[in-house]
Amino acid sequence: MGELVRYIISELVDNKDAVKVEVDGDTVRVSVAKDDMGKIIGKQGRTAKAIRTVVKAAGAKEGKKYSVDIIEV
Repeated sequence: MGELVRYIISELVDNKDAVKVEVDGDTVRVSVAKDDMGKIIGKQGRTAKAIRTVVKAAGAKEGKKYSVDIIEV
């Protein structure tokens, strides 16, 4: 699951080196550079919601429920 989230996030941000994804059980924690935070969240949280939807669908395929936390560095 971490690889999927890392790929999605990396395609959205400018500073790909600052992307950190940690999978802890059923929680996926994402941290990006401060300048890229708006790109991940999107207008009114639409991008973040879309990322969570994709992760939820991929998790359902595995039979697990994942949650995505976006952490500001």
